[in-house]
Amino acid sequence: MTMTAEIRVGIVGYGNVGRGVEAAIACNPDMKLAAVFTRRDPAALKIKTPGVAVYPEGQAERHVDELDVVILCGGSATDLPDQGPRFAALFNTVDSYDTHAKIPDYFRTLDKAARYANKTCVISTGWDPGLFSLLRVIEEAVLPSGKGYTFWGPGVSQGHSDAARRVQGVVDARQYTIPIEGAMEKVRSGLAPELTTREKHLRDCYVVAAGDADLERIRTEIVTMPNYYADYDTKVAFVSEAEMVGKHAEMPHGGFVIRSGNTGHGHRHIVEFSLKLDSNPEFTGNVLAAYARAVCRLNREGQRGAKTVFDIPASYLSMKSPEALLKDYL
Repeated sequence: MTMTAEIRVGIVGYGNVGRGVEAAIACNPDMKLAAVFTRRDPAALKIKTPGVAVYPEGQAERHVDELDVVILCGGSATDLPDQGPRFAALFNTVDSYDTHAKIPDYFRTLDKAARYANKTCVISTGWDPGLFSLLRVIEEAVLPSGKGYTFWGPGVSQGHSDAARRVQGVVDARQYTIPIEGAMEKVRSGLAPELTTREKHLRDCYVVAAGDADLERIRTEIVTMPNYYADYDTKVAFVSEAEMVGKHAEMPHGGFVIRSGNTGHGHRHIVEFSLKLDSNPEFTGNVLAAYARAVCRLNREGQRGAKTVFDIPASYLSMKSPEALLKDYL
């Protein structure tokens, strides 16, 4: 299966992930960036790709016939719950919605919107949820008698940072997810421990607050935030804007998907996959771009509605032909 025409991609939101997607498109010769949509003043937004127009987000419906797929780069806390169904009613879409507890409801909402509009959308892709989700399923399928674990970090979580920035009085925030080494050692040793959420990770949050903000209120709202911080031991440190820029500008991340299990004659096995990323948003942008290719192929085949990484063959992500994949990769 090959694409016969260049894929025309739109980006919604030009923050860290949006810039990562823009960089990814430049690395994929079968794609071109055709439009950027923003809630900011388009005239003030300077993107890196020459000759590409920037439009107000509210004017997206005027450009339906100019785009094959739109990649939604907003945050999961407040952006995507609104943007997801709205854009799925107009375009084929890809997003990285990562509020794990709400993914089933989000899926149903987008599935309804996309089916009504004869569109196709891939939700919750990136590296977790996304690639790590696939690995968890594969590991369990191969080692059904066992126990699986996911550890994130050390690194900057975009979703958790965005959620902290939504707290009133927060000017900027950066959240570091830190796996607890003792818990990882127990898993790698084959002990198959029972671990609570709090026993696996710490969260360190660095916050720039407005000058008149109530710091204790901000701290309390962050550490008690459901779906993001409430289940973890979270530290909140207030820093200046200069310190944020000087010490927390980079966005590395990574993680581990591990399964410990036994096969039929009692032999123990440990399966581990890992990522170590210099730039969380740039790597996420590359994953989103690959799934943008897949969603276009699905739509052209007549598949409609919401999809996840579990529904999409690996070959649909690749620019390679089936013959090349068989010869060079199998």
